[in-house]
Amino acid sequence: MKKDIHPDNYREVAFKDMSNEEVFITRSTVNTKDTIEIDGTTYPLVKLEITNTSHPFFTGKQKLVDTAGRVDKFMQRYGNRKKK
Repeated sequence: MKKDIHPDNYREVAFKDMSNEEVFITRSTVNTKDTIEIDGTTYPLVKLEITNTSHPFFTGKQKLVDTAGRVDKFMQRYGNRKKK
């Protein structure tokens, strides 16, 4: 392996999915202020909103969003108001 090709802060980092509390460890150069202790070892912590463990595409549990009815509801409430 070539020497001096990786940045100085290339280290193991814990990534935590905040929607389902899943944690995985990988190597990264990301800067973070938070830390987490896993199995007696302290890792820098990056908090994520969504990962492959919580994304509907990967889990197969998709939520249906009602997009067809939104325009109709808006037009019923506000669509026919014209100033004279």
